[in-house]
Amino acid sequence: MISSQRLLQQLAALEKITAPGRGINRLAFTDADWQGRSYLMGLMREAGMELREDAFGNVIGHVQGADESLPAVMFGSHGDSVPEGGNFDGIVGILAAIETVRSMREDGFTPKRPLEVVLFLCEESSRFSAATLGSRAMRGELSHEDLVRLHDKEGHTLYEVLKGRSLDPDHIESARYTKPLRAFLELHIEQGKVLEHEGLPIGLVTGIAAPTRFYVHIHGSADHSGATPMNLRHDGLCAAAEVVLAVEREASSYTESPVVGTVGVLEVTPGAMNVIPGEVRLGVDLRSTSGKAKDAVEQAVRQDIASIAEKRQLAYDIEPVSKEEPARMDAALVGLLEDTAKELAFPYRRMMSGAGHDSMHWADYAPTAMIFIPCRAGISHNPAEHAELADIVRGTELLSAAVRKLASE
Repeated sequence: MISSQRLLQQLAALEKITAPGRGINRLAFTDADWQGRSYLMGLMREAGMELREDAFGNVIGHVQGADESLPAVMFGSHGDSVPEGGNFDGIVGILAAIETVRSMREDGFTPKRPLEVVLFLCEESSRFSAATLGSRAMRGELSHEDLVRLHDKEGHTLYEVLKGRSLDPDHIESARYTKPLRAFLELHIEQGKVLEHEGLPIGLVTGIAAPTRFYVHIHGSADHSGATPMNLRHDGLCAAAEVVLAVEREASSYTESPVVGTVGVLEVTPGAMNVIPGEVRLGVDLRSTSGKAKDAVEQAVRQDIASIAEKRQLAYDIEPVSKEEPARMDAALVGLLEDTAKELAFPYRRMMSGAGHDSMHWADYAPTAMIFIPCRAGISHNPAEHAELADIVRGTELLSAAVRKLASE
């Protein structure tokens, strides 16, 4: 039986594990993240799992099946947060996975198949501007070049950070997961308003949008704000303002499939009121559940940037960060979750995910599906992020029932 009291206590314990500041601050590989990882590893051991860690720091908890030769069922989520985030994003999924295994043990249930509970590292893009890095490492999609290229705001490369945690970035390829899987499942808060608006406790995800991310570096001229006439200026920030509006315009005007575009980073140098901005760096994030639509908007934005730079006689360059493909969930596995929700008398709906998740990297490797539960007012990545305990328990019960079905095959 799923223990609501245990889940509540564990959420409360994790809420206290955060760096100083507002909300939850467990950025990837920071001391707070490492403390949270250690706490979760302790819970995994208490649930009876045998733990192993890969070169990136992902933690995999193994539960022996009656027949170890059968492909395993994998499920889990991530433990890191955004700056000033909430205590439910990712955490609900990994706690639900641990509780699923613990309740099996208490109920005397022995899975026929082995189970693999995974705690992913660095799902959030907040520190290194690229998301789901733990999953990418496990799928063999993270290279040594990536580790050296990706860096945080302080200039620390991902390679250096991994070394600092006594991990093994020199052999990152060894993190690749090669065992066959029967299925991959992840429970997550919706991070949107649909379920709450419709009064539904469960969402069954049919597809996941994926991001394309890049930085635009605009090279203007920093000149005196009073002594430089308007017609002789090469203002990097004015050009950047046009780029911001171009991202909004191109994403909004694409009608074949929904696309969203965001400029979430804008860094201006030298940043003085009496100096015309010279160097400007923009971070662009484009997302869609259609790869074709996302690519079309990206090309349109790139053409707009070239036109703006030419008109304003400015140089620029574009630094790619990531380009990920949208993922379709497995129809049969979604159907199994649907049947299970009906058996449990849980109202539900099928839906798409506009946010990216670790699950999207597993959809081409094994049958994959996601369970969503509501979050209050759709708020996420925010200290006000909240999920009701009753919804967390329902989601965990659905995950547990589905895992038991899959593990009994």
